[in-house]
Amino acid sequence: MREVSLFRRAVEGEPDTSPQPAADDLPSLGFFHTPLLRAVNLSISVLLVLILAALFWYGWRSLPQTSGTMEAPIGASAKIVRDERGVPHITAGSWHDAIFLQGYVLAQDRLWQMDAMRRLAAGELAEVVGTAALESDEESHRWRMSRIAEQQERNLTPESREILAAYARGVNYFLETHRDSLPPEFTLLRYDPRPWRVRDSLLAILQMNRMLTTTWREDMNKYLMLQGGDAAKVNFLYPPRTGAEVQPGSNAWAISGSRSVSGKPILANDPHLEWGVPSAWYVVHLKAPGLDVEGAALPGIPAVVIGHNRRIAWGVTNLGFDVQDLYREQIDLNTGRYVFQGKVEQARLERDIIAVKGQTPDQFEVWVTRHGPVFISDGPTHFSMRWLPDNNDPYVFPLMGIDRAQNWDEFNAALTHFAGPAQNFVYADVDGNIGYHAVGDLPVRKNCPSDVPMDGASGQCEWQGLIPYDDLPNFFNPASGALVTANQNPFPPNYPWQVDGRFGSNYRARQIRARLDSRPKWKPEEMLSVQKDVYSAFLHFLAGQVVSAWDKNPANAGSSSSQLRSAIDVLRSWNGQMEKGTAAPMIATLTFDKLRNAMVERASPGHATNYETAYLASEIAERLLRERPPGWFPDYDALLLRCLKDAVADGEKLQGSRVARWDYGRYNVLRVENPVIGKLPLIGGYFNIGPIPMSGSSTTVKQTTRRLGPSMRMVIDLSNFDNSLINVTMGESGNVFSSHYMDQWDAYYSGQSYPMEFDRVHASSVLTVNPR
Repeated sequence: MREVSLFRRAVEGEPDTSPQPAADDLPSLGFFHTPLLRAVNLSISVLLVLILAALFWYGWRSLPQTSGTMEAPIGASAKIVRDERGVPHITAGSWHDAIFLQGYVLAQDRLWQMDAMRRLAAGELAEVVGTAALESDEESHRWRMSRIAEQQERNLTPESREILAAYARGVNYFLETHRDSLPPEFTLLRYDPRPWRVRDSLLAILQMNRMLTTTWREDMNKYLMLQGGDAAKVNFLYPPRTGAEVQPGSNAWAISGSRSVSGKPILANDPHLEWGVPSAWYVVHLKAPGLDVEGAALPGIPAVVIGHNRRIAWGVTNLGFDVQDLYREQIDLNTGRYVFQGKVEQARLERDIIAVKGQTPDQFEVWVTRHGPVFISDGPTHFSMRWLPDNNDPYVFPLMGIDRAQNWDEFNAALTHFAGPAQNFVYADVDGNIGYHAVGDLPVRKNCPSDVPMDGASGQCEWQGLIPYDDLPNFFNPASGALVTANQNPFPPNYPWQVDGRFGSNYRARQIRARLDSRPKWKPEEMLSVQKDVYSAFLHFLAGQVVSAWDKNPANAGSSSSQLRSAIDVLRSWNGQMEKGTAAPMIATLTFDKLRNAMVERASPGHATNYETAYLASEIAERLLRERPPGWFPDYDALLLRCLKDAVADGEKLQGSRVARWDYGRYNVLRVENPVIGKLPLIGGYFNIGPIPMSGSSTTVKQTTRRLGPSMRMVIDLSNFDNSLINVTMGESGNVFSSHYMDQWDAYYSGQSYPMEFDRVHASSVLTVNPR
């Protein structure tokens, strides 16, 4: 049996209940009774049959087998039980078989996503989609992603190789047995996927690493702003820390049993990632001797990244510590000769061929210095990039150790092998303990700040090893009974090691803590209200500043601009909630855009666009308005009113002159397109998300922008794991014909969730897998 699918709905359709004309009302046209009519009807019937046949061939046939029996090269019989949301609960005779079957079910549900991700990382997308992806491919080759993955593969420890190889065998077994029924994207793009390799899982990890650790653009932005700006003001806009950090820093928190109704800890996590179709995460339950873990996995990567086993639970947020450095090189790009410590060294020239569909292959060359590839140039100045994963150290795959850990000590022992991307790990266990540890290989810098490109020729800015794991910020059973991390800086001011990074503002962490402190006891399901909280302390503060500036000048009461008066009235009564359907959030957001631009123009004219995505822009703006230092603006109140006026002018162009009727949801609108099927004419939009209005902002707990948002919501009840909750953005399947392609979106959008079934699994289907 195959799963119930959207295919069936598309074919069967809905009954037509509209009023039908009586027979006497039909026009009497003679040709309706001629052979021509019969020929037309026959043609329509043939076309319909062909369409149905195509839907069957490319749709229903590509859906996974989820019940009955099958044979596979495993050591003992196993079962894959799917619950009502298509989540696979795998029970196997050994961890090798469990990981094999994890690879198999991921290929069943997400094969094209996995193939696209490895191609994105390796720089091989243009081979299947053409020149549109060539720039992206060249970027991946500039990062040396494939070469780093090859190096890591050579340096794998034996057990790590076993884990990744078992997963690859599972993916490839699906490929071997389903070459004639692959997901429709392969048919539309007219290519067959090659076998999965150990190296491909390493590429998937590297892609996540690249996405979460890229800081070089901010380094270049600051460098360019310093070139033509006021150094003191530019440094004000890029502080190493704001001084308002909440100890420890995408949202994760744990409360102890003293703060829960059950008397046991509760752990919550909602990582923020860029929007995408299908969902970034895949929920899976793996059970074998010595292994019983459930949670969110990443397609292409074995084991569980975030979740729980029978003893412990954990969640993660991105740490933000800088593991990339740009170096200004004195290099001749014609010869590759460059200067280091007064001596001339020879860079290595690497040549790659990038296949391009329908075109001549692209030849790509890059010089590689001792710091890394020559990555970017600014006129005659060339910069190489050093990135932490590009090293020759032994490579340990850490996730299985984390999944098997039974207590805080075993958990930390496993985390010592977690090289990156650096994360904040939050922990809870059934014994009532909660903990936090910053994790990852973090370079030691002693002589040079890394927030701008460093001198590559002097030799004075080299890394000096790694910060010891035990010296990374950590907490265990704090007296407050709560641990909160939301990407803020967790390193104390007196930290003995140099701290460089792109840490988030503190608004989300402070609001989470305020919500947790708002009641003495919590239930797991109540944590959803915290995860979907849309209060913006910053924009509420800014609105108050604007209203105060208006009120200080009595002449404003008689302003000839009804739009400005209306905007002030709306802001005056606003409660700071970034809700769709309301005007105040849009007014405040547009006003902040103008204020941020004014700040940057004062610091470094012409670079406002470079600062649009700065992590701490909102906190810097608040600090500027609270302190109002001289030398920035002669009249801060006049500045605020000018920003409001310009914001209202922009808003009028977007939503008209009736300011009170503006809708923030129409401004903060989400569109997420299926990258292949979503582009099909007529039917493609059915498989996309949006356009749909969204609540939240970059400074709310529910961090929602047009670019990113909560990629998954999870709440773990340590008193009873079956009371836990989990919800991905869309669904388990990436196949548009599957009923699990978008079956979770409505719950996600409304801030609801689903049971994270563990011991009490409500089976929707059971597939028995026997050894062959």
